[in-house]
Amino acid sequence: MRKYDLVCFDMDGVLTKVRSSWAWVHECFGVDSEPNYRAFCNGEIDEKEFMRRDIALWNGARPGVNIRDIAILFRDMPLIGGIQETIACLSECRIKSFIVSGGIDLAAEMLAKEYGFDGYVADHICTDASGKLTGEGIMVVDLADKGLSVRPIIERFGTTKERTASIGNSFTDIKMFESTGMSIAFNPTDPYTEEAATYTVRSDNLSDVLDYLLEDGQQE
Repeated sequence: MRKYDLVCFDMDGVLTKVRSSWAWVHECFGVDSEPNYRAFCNGEIDEKEFMRRDIALWNGARPGVNIRDIAILFRDMPLIGGIQETIACLSECRIKSFIVSGGIDLAAEMLAKEYGFDGYVADHICTDASGKLTGEGIMVVDLADKGLSVRPIIERFGTTKERTASIGNSFTDIKMFESTGMSIAFNPTDPYTEEAATYTVRSDNLSDVLDYLLEDGQQE
């Protein structure tokens, strides 16, 4: 018997050691997106404009930057320990794992393929036919309500809210928490996320969430 059929993982700050996949590109390019981040958090700009401003920083730092240049950067992005063990254990217990992120889809795709996640949804960077960044991004996951992305995934795997768990670390994950039967704040960055979650886990190894996802004996 298993308690859950599906676990939805935030990527940025949960699977990564850096705040976000966007922030990792900023760091690699030596640009400062903090004003953009503050403007978004304060409601001064929406998510689409947030992406547009961030991409403009990259184009300014490296004119003509290609999507392949961005993809290469993710090979060295610092990741949390225990991802492989966690996803392998869930898979062995026939529990699906899915990435739901406002981060960059290139990073989510890389992690999904490398560690065996059952799928991902994340934001997309637009390019022209040659792969050059156009300066625009497509909002696939609405950070204002990640539940909008979670509910179709629950339906896709033929399960229910009660048999779905979610793991996140920031206030943008709260709506995802509300759309699942159980939630874990993993190294939460703010008190609101911790208060909204069923459980809180502070660890440098993702596998510590398994204690809450598996029934007693499933790991044996």
